[in-house]
Amino acid sequence: MSAHGEDIDGFFTTARTAGRSEAVAQAAGSFRDYLYDLDDPTLAPYRGMGYEEFTADRYTAPFLRELLETWEGLYREPFVGITTGGEPEPGRYRLPDEPFGDDAEAIAAAGRLLDALSPAGRARISYPVDAPEWRGWSNPEFVFFRTGIRLEDEDEPAVDAVHALMRATLSPEGYDRVREAMRLNGYLGELTRLPTVMNERSYWFAIFGEPGEGPWGWQLFGHHAAVNFVSVGGRHVVAPVFLGGEPAVAEGREPLFAARERLAIELAESLTGAQRAAAVVYDSVLDPAMPEGRLHPADERHVAGAFRDNRVVPYEGILASELDAHQQELLRAIVEDFLLLLAEPQRAATLAEVEATLAETRFSWYGATDGSEPCYFRIHGPVILAELDHHAGVWLANRLPARFHVHTTLRMPNGNDYGKAYLAEWMRRHAGS
Repeated sequence: MSAHGEDIDGFFTTARTAGRSEAVAQAAGSFRDYLYDLDDPTLAPYRGMGYEEFTADRYTAPFLRELLETWEGLYREPFVGITTGGEPEPGRYRLPDEPFGDDAEAIAAAGRLLDALSPAGRARISYPVDAPEWRGWSNPEFVFFRTGIRLEDEDEPAVDAVHALMRATLSPEGYDRVREAMRLNGYLGELTRLPTVMNERSYWFAIFGEPGEGPWGWQLFGHHAAVNFVSVGGRHVVAPVFLGGEPAVAEGREPLFAARERLAIELAESLTGAQRAAAVVYDSVLDPAMPEGRLHPADERHVAGAFRDNRVVPYEGILASELDAHQQELLRAIVEDFLLLLAEPQRAATLAEVEATLAETRFSWYGATDGSEPCYFRIHGPVILAELDHHAGVWLANRLPARFHVHTTLRMPNGNDYGKAYLAEWMRRHAGS
């Protein structure tokens, strides 16, 4: 049995999925109180391993092999999108008649990245815009699909060009958030003395389509950061997005999701008794009232992570229309924070789509609403699914969820993850041209 106790495979434990009648108290002190000794068997066997060696070792775990078999099966399914009943609701997304915004800088940045690569690198990084590889992203530190180039295997000019392309396509504050998630992965590698397993370049990057020649996009994914950017007919989609951190904070910097959590706690605390009865679905993140299967050893509570492109997610929680004006403003601010990666005017256009469906959008909460416990919350409507979840430790020793290990996801339900609803409309408009 590993130092975690109640071991599943040395990294995951049954404690993270076992219902508890008592409250899940917030872990006392700093995340540093949960650092393993450097010679602990949770860390020491992997010291000096590269990412491929580490992956090969992890593949020997039965739990992980079962997880990867499940992922493989989900990946092979035809894309549908996240829905509430199994079929996408038609008409939820429409391309503008005239493009707005200008991709010229982004297209030039994509060209400079391709120029910075060898012919072999250009072949590895390039995929058709409708390639199935879009759906092969994952967020653990071990490797499953190898899509595009691996940043840590590339020279400095190529890595710089990748970051230049991200800066040219994301908002400045959105790029900073993605960059901070990558830095936190490097920070975790330093804390555990496993920099060859987890570092700021532990990421795959690919380009889909021909930039400047119709729809195109790019994908970055690796430990605690996965971003999919698509440009179709003048509209940008940045989804699916997975951003997280263990820990989600480094000394001297604000926690990665501090603003979002402050807004969410303010909203949850403002609920009246009747509103709370509708919004708070479970009293704790390990509420024994959760049905079998609601908690997953790897995903814990979040429902929209890797390979969950076709998941059926019923609505739960309180309708936004049942919130007062101030509460709705808080909800909008949380949504805007989830959409932070989108550059303007794309973010405003996406916010308008959410606003148009606000009466159908719900807010749900698990746990205490005052920040005294780890929590989970979800905003879910016809054109957005956004969630934040506090997790138990993987590389840290907290066996129960704690607020310093955070996972967040963003999806465009009803078929527009990876811009697929827009892409289908663009192809219909251009059929035969």
